[in-house]
Amino acid sequence: MLHLRIIAPAGWTDAVVDCLENTVGTAHLVVLEGAARVPPGDVVMCDVAREAADELLRELRTLGLEDDGAIAVEDIDLSLSRHADRAEKDAPGEGADAVLWESLTEATHEESTLTATYLAFLSVATMIAACGVVLDNAVLIVGAMAVGPEFGPLAGVCTALVRRSPKLAGRSLVALLAGFAAAMVLTTGFSLMMGGFGLFSDELLGQDRPNTDFIWHPDPFSFVVALLAGIAGMLSLTSAKSGALVGVAISVTTVPAAANAAVALAYGDLRQMWGSSQQLLLNLCGIIVAGTATLLAQKFFWGKQNARMARSETGMR
Repeated sequence: MLHLRIIAPAGWTDAVVDCLENTVGTAHLVVLEGAARVPPGDVVMCDVAREAADELLRELRTLGLEDDGAIAVEDIDLSLSRHADRAEKDAPGEGADAVLWESLTEATHEESTLTATYLAFLSVATMIAACGVVLDNAVLIVGAMAVGPEFGPLAGVCTALVRRSPKLAGRSLVALLAGFAAAMVLTTGFSLMMGGFGLFSDELLGQDRPNTDFIWHPDPFSFVVALLAGIAGMLSLTSAKSGALVGVAISVTTVPAAANAAVALAYGDLRQMWGSSQQLLLNLCGIIVAGTATLLAQKFFWGKQNARMARSETGMR
């Protein structure tokens, strides 16, 4: 269940209440007249089944509440109520399968913005991966994958393509491309510095590395894994099961490939740099293709679900 808190300007409350009452899957409707101060208006609260929330939010936005009022949505961790149980039962589909497009757009907007924190995480992750490839240490590679924040911009690109949002697409691509470029430049400098201390060398980079050799040897499995990771990642975001994102992060070779390319550049190994760059692009493209296809499939599924629900309601009248 989700909790909605709405600030409705004077004169709009009846329309908001009618919208909530006519939505299958709502419960616990509360109206506090004149309770809001900034902006002024009435406070309307209710709980709604997750699977009915997206359609409800779309209808509320058509009223223009985001301009003159406010709409806030929160997850309910625990709800002990027969009314809530009935609302979830009446709502179409399953909550775990529902997509809240407004929430997804907002989340990807925040995660796909080029910030100092994002750059710091990506750069540190790439430097950790650089240590991993030079030492042929799989543990460091996995750790670097988990630290890397690059799935946020990738999800932003997928969401922007499905929702046809050029601004979100541009912001996500800037964060993705500029972020990796900055991280690789910093990692190249880091590699040279480590070489000055005698910790990195071209001999270490060129030796046999059975644990990390795959990073600069892309093959069809690289693209297949990227596709599967893109599907899993988008399902994790849309179903609010963020724990699965860790598994997604450590299944694709984006950060390690960027790190290996940076180290190879520092020591003039163009063959490894080219192979690592191919691995990086292959993984990024695979995730975007699969993530976008997953969102389109979910959009199609819920469109069919809502159409069946509308026909059912029409037949009962």
